[in-house]
Amino acid sequence: MADLIKRSIYLGDIEKLFRVHPICAILGPRQVGKTTLAKMYLKKTGQDAYFFDLENPLDLERMENPMLTLSAVSNQLIIIDEIQRKPELFPILRVLVDQEEEKRKFLILGSASRDLIRQSSETLAGRIGYLELSPFSLFEVKKSAQLWLRGGLPRSYLAQRDSDSYLWRRNYISTFLERDIPLLGFNIPAQQLRRFWVMLANYHGQVFNSFEIGTSLGISSHTVRKYLDILVGTFMVRSLPAWFENLKKRQVKAPKIYFRDSGVLNTLLDINSEKKLYENPKLGSFWEGFALEEVIRTVQATQEECYFWATHADAELDLLIMKNGKRMGFEFKYVDAPKITKSMRIAQNDLKLDSLVVVYPGKEVFPLDEGIMACGLETIATGEFMKSIKME
Repeated sequence: MADLIKRSIYLGDIEKLFRVHPICAILGPRQVGKTTLAKMYLKKTGQDAYFFDLENPLDLERMENPMLTLSAVSNQLIIIDEIQRKPELFPILRVLVDQEEEKRKFLILGSASRDLIRQSSETLAGRIGYLELSPFSLFEVKKSAQLWLRGGLPRSYLAQRDSDSYLWRRNYISTFLERDIPLLGFNIPAQQLRRFWVMLANYHGQVFNSFEIGTSLGISSHTVRKYLDILVGTFMVRSLPAWFENLKKRQVKAPKIYFRDSGVLNTLLDINSEKKLYENPKLGSFWEGFALEEVIRTVQATQEECYFWATHADAELDLLIMKNGKRMGFEFKYVDAPKITKSMRIAQNDLKLDSLVVVYPGKEVFPLDEGIMACGLETIATGEFMKSIKME
């Protein structure tokens, strides 16, 4: 299924990482296509590899003596899937890759971020490169309406019918809560985390308020932040930090919350058809989150390069990307014909933006004013868009 979509950009990224590091980690949400991408890489390079799937009981048993099992392999690529199930492997990988005469390389796949699998970043510093695999983007699949409703997880997007996709996502969410979270070592009742997740869906595109959510759920602000960290660390939610600098204005400092996959968001809110989606009163914020993820993927910005900006006087910028020494601003407007607002002017001047792009649901690219461009979402993956943000 997912192999019908050729993810050539990611294949090139794997090759780049292996030129610098002996270990490449492909991280991303469950069922995003990490294993398929690894097989594509093997096919492209013509390599053979030893493959260990830590969800396979036989492979898990073989890893009871990991040093013995892995040291028997030399001069060949070793792929370890679902690495988050055995983080104790990381110190062993360090020993094995430091044996330079053996020339071992590891491709490890995980469904949790490097912050959640802390041992990888601490133990393998300087030896590992990270690649985050995202759900399908418009650059890869083109059908924006289908992508917005179903999300970009391969089995959801490629389902034969919308109803099949919705059913798959409901089961995906249940499995995530009931099995995946406990396997990461978190002892949280599935129903409680589901309630939090659904409530968070209603905060999509808003500033995060842990006290307000905690009061509604009857849990502490500390517990709310812990739950959020788990959903961020498993690539379900984006916590977009506020950018603030020494301006003579009171600035918002709490993060904004976005669901990273629109299909998961729609499922949690019981949106199973385009009709329900377009009738929802929060349609504008749903579209903003969908478009925001598309921009971040197209620009290939890391989590550390993405912010939003807002003042208590109601000036705001939806997305600020700090990349390659440039400040790129983005506003998302669910309108037919975007116009310049006072808030855009303030953001452009106060933040000294190199470019400001207003993304709207259309197909044209045109200037709104000096330094401000309007770009239809359909153009996001094109050269015209890249020129408008001065990346080309």
